[in-house]
Amino acid sequence: MSSLDCCDSAGSWVNPYGLLFNALALIPFWHYLLGFLIVSVLFLYNFLEFHLLEDVFSGFRGSPVSLTYNSCSHIYDSVVSKCRVLRGRYLATPWLSSPHIQTVFLNFHGRPPAFSYRRQLFHATDGGTIALDWLMSRDVSGGALLMDSSISKNDTTPLIVVVPGLTSDSASAYIKHLAFNMAKHGWNVVVSNHRGLGGVSITSDCFYNAGWTEDIRLVINYLHKEYPEAPLFAVGTSIGANVLVKYLGEDGENTPLAGAVALCSPWDLLIGDRFISRRLVQKFYDRALTIGLQGYAQLHQPRYSRLANWEGIKKSRSIRDFDNHATCLVGKFETVDTYYRRCSSTSYVRNVSIPLLCINALDDPVCTREAIPWDECRANKNIVLATIKHGGHLAFFEGITASGLWWVRAVEEFLNVLRSSPYMHVQQKMWSSSPHSSLDSTIDQGPYVNIADGMVAAMCNEQNKDDMVEELPEPPKNSDEEDNKMAFEAKQDEHQTEAKDDVSPDIAETNNQTTFVQDVKHFDSISPVRRCLDLLSRQNRCSIWLLAYIAIITSWPLVGSALQTVFRKKLRKFSPAALFRTYALK
Repeated sequence: MSSLDCCDSAGSWVNPYGLLFNALALIPFWHYLLGFLIVSVLFLYNFLEFHLLEDVFSGFRGSPVSLTYNSCSHIYDSVVSKCRVLRGRYLATPWLSSPHIQTVFLNFHGRPPAFSYRRQLFHATDGGTIALDWLMSRDVSGGALLMDSSISKNDTTPLIVVVPGLTSDSASAYIKHLAFNMAKHGWNVVVSNHRGLGGVSITSDCFYNAGWTEDIRLVINYLHKEYPEAPLFAVGTSIGANVLVKYLGEDGENTPLAGAVALCSPWDLLIGDRFISRRLVQKFYDRALTIGLQGYAQLHQPRYSRLANWEGIKKSRSIRDFDNHATCLVGKFETVDTYYRRCSSTSYVRNVSIPLLCINALDDPVCTREAIPWDECRANKNIVLATIKHGGHLAFFEGITASGLWWVRAVEEFLNVLRSSPYMHVQQKMWSSSPHSSLDSTIDQGPYVNIADGMVAAMCNEQNKDDMVEELPEPPKNSDEEDNKMAFEAKQDEHQTEAKDDVSPDIAETNNQTTFVQDVKHFDSISPVRRCLDLLSRQNRCSIWLLAYIAIITSWPLVGSALQTVFRKKLRKFSPAALFRTYALK
């Protein structure tokens, strides 16, 4: 008899598990179903991070916007403090009260407004092609798309440049929400698509990545030169925000942007890489983004198969795998961590010198709150960081019908208040050109059709390649140049005096002119060299002395041998033997 059997009151032996099973069988089936549904709902509520009950208990008032800024910030005092959206509260759409549901809904539906762009193909000297998609304010005035002519050079309508996120382009729902809303409020919008996106082929061996700032720098400089009267602003989203902040930190004051906004930036790519592979729900995003990157690589397989590890790209199961087999090889990064460290925008935050609004959701399922540079943003007087408890990644749906995005309203209000304030950034003239400004660009005037979105080019401004080269003012003269100038003037006076004393006035005048021309030519020929040497010595003084030290050390054996050969006979006179013989003779 089994040890699990027991005796009942009648003295017969029964199995207790059999009794338990018989008791459970007496419970109605729908009770089990109800219990399963309750457990499933609780699991999904926590797994998907719903906050509906929190909204209910708060009376659907939403969560306040938390602002981080420097105590001496004029941007907050004179701009953000006047923005009712940023100083208010955000309430998510009740049936989208989850960061994951919002993010998925945005990417698969998003309810974008219906309109069409006008396309301009922008070519860099390295052969790369960038698709610029335009939406004019007059195109959406009155709610109808008019498709007027292009912008004039003297147009003063404010212009906003939009930098999309990873594998996103101008057709993405959130980009269309932003473009349409800004155009409707009197702005001209241009979406700068990443290379190889927006239906444009890769035409060079250069691909974009999370830290590639050359394209946005080139586009911004071109737009500023082409439309100098239009105030220029920029908005970056997700990876585009990381690129934008990095660009602002690299160029500092030397940017034509009057202000900028960074939305849902990952900030620190290394922390983001650890975060996106931490939990099961984040791994879904990791896999979804990897599939998008593989689709991007598939569109440009001929170049990827030549420059990167194509087999590794096809077998990639995470963003890190793709970066290891593609981005690091194309971008010449030693390791994936090296790529993430160099391209993170966190280390560039302190150098941002223009008004910058940063918006992040604390429940962002892609860009973790752990990477937000709170202290760096607080230390910079030009930055205001707005964090919201809920919102997802680039979603922030609001209203019962989820027809609008909260951050779109926040961006529009912030930029409008900034534009009417005295704190817009004005580019200062720089004495030396940036190493990134040497790239030149031309515009392809041929029509272009994007089959996927039906976007047709209508841009017809003729561009001159020489117009893209900015003329920089001559740097201030240094003390050496002033000495040269004084010596030069004294020399001219001396020549003039001698000419007046020795020759006739006509011949003297001719001689003076000839001498003047010769000296001017000599001075003009050496002054650029002097300026370059002086600039090099000021910027790299330590490096020059180090190179001089290395040159002396490495060349000393040869120089020493030569000196020993030349002065050998002279040195013999002072040798001990020679001195002894001289003394003995005496």
